[in-house]
Amino acid sequence: MYFQSEFSENQFMDSNDYITWSGDNVIFTIPEFQLPFSIAYLGLLFSVVIFYFGWKKLKADAPKGSSPAEWKGWALAIAAFFIGQLPFFVIDAPSLESIGPIQPVWYGLLFATAFIVGYMVTSKMFKHGGRTQEEMDRLLIYLLIATVVGARLGHVIFYDPEFYLRNIHLIPQVWLGGLASHGAAITIIIAMYMFAKKIPEMSFFWVADRVVPSVALAGVFIRIGNFTNSEILGRETDLPWAVIFEVAPALTAAERMVPRHPSMLYESLFSVVVFLVLWWIYKKYKHRPPEGSLFATFLVMLFTGRFLIEFTKLHQAAFEEGWTLTMGQWLSIPLVAYGIWVLAKKVDWSKQGKWIGKKEK
Repeated sequence: MYFQSEFSENQFMDSNDYITWSGDNVIFTIPEFQLPFSIAYLGLLFSVVIFYFGWKKLKADAPKGSSPAEWKGWALAIAAFFIGQLPFFVIDAPSLESIGPIQPVWYGLLFATAFIVGYMVTSKMFKHGGRTQEEMDRLLIYLLIATVVGARLGHVIFYDPEFYLRNIHLIPQVWLGGLASHGAAITIIIAMYMFAKKIPEMSFFWVADRVVPSVALAGVFIRIGNFTNSEILGRETDLPWAVIFEVAPALTAAERMVPRHPSMLYESLFSVVVFLVLWWIYKKYKHRPPEGSLFATFLVMLFTGRFLIEFTKLHQAAFEEGWTLTMGQWLSIPLVAYGIWVLAKKVDWSKQGKWIGKKEK
């Protein structure tokens, strides 16, 4: 739900003078056919995690220099699938009961693209640093879990705690909506710290420097997805690039005809700028930026931009009414402050970061 929407229909030009988004989020449609049994979506995610750690165990137990037998891999995949589905025999969750009509939406495609592109970029940076693909794959699991859990808990704690205290059973249901980027930022930082502690000769700042460019790129895609969903809406404006969101679910019929700041696109474009700055620093230091430099620059730039762009947005929660700053702005301040502290106290711009791989190529 959005708040703080005051407007006069006569203060804007004709709606034809502005960009109009009809909210058609479906890419294409494939007709339906039934499955013999239902499959929980979250169960599939759990199955992937179970298979990953199970396969690691099989590889560790295999004779040195050999791989586990192929039949063991198939048996593990089947077992992981059924174990992943078990909780959802008693927990009500969205399930796949038929194939089709398949209607992939832009938001889902863009969210998946964010992870794929981010994985490719961070993998390349890990390779430049002499680290293994296995370490990168392990980090991916940490980041996937941290992103989903953190974004959900961020929304629950920061924006609607009273509702979720009364409806605790709805907290895991991320498919109902409600994700907060600040929550994801906090848990991603925690996940990177936990990962670095488990890897020999690897520091938190080394890992963070190679993750944040991908996070900036993810912001580009996810905020475009927010646009296709007509969410994170801006305030009313008569600027020539204003957008009319014809089917925004949180607005009344009259409010939908009012041109607004495309605030989510502002954030998407700014994320492009952040990524380009980070990549320039990375290249300038020949793949070995001073430790903490990319991470701190990311925090300062991204959340300063978030702080400023918040002035163009509608309030996200009722309790923000009357606040000088929004919840998003208050949450951005400590992240910017920490980034400034790291830049001032921890980053040595006079030299490259250390090499932690087996040998430099």
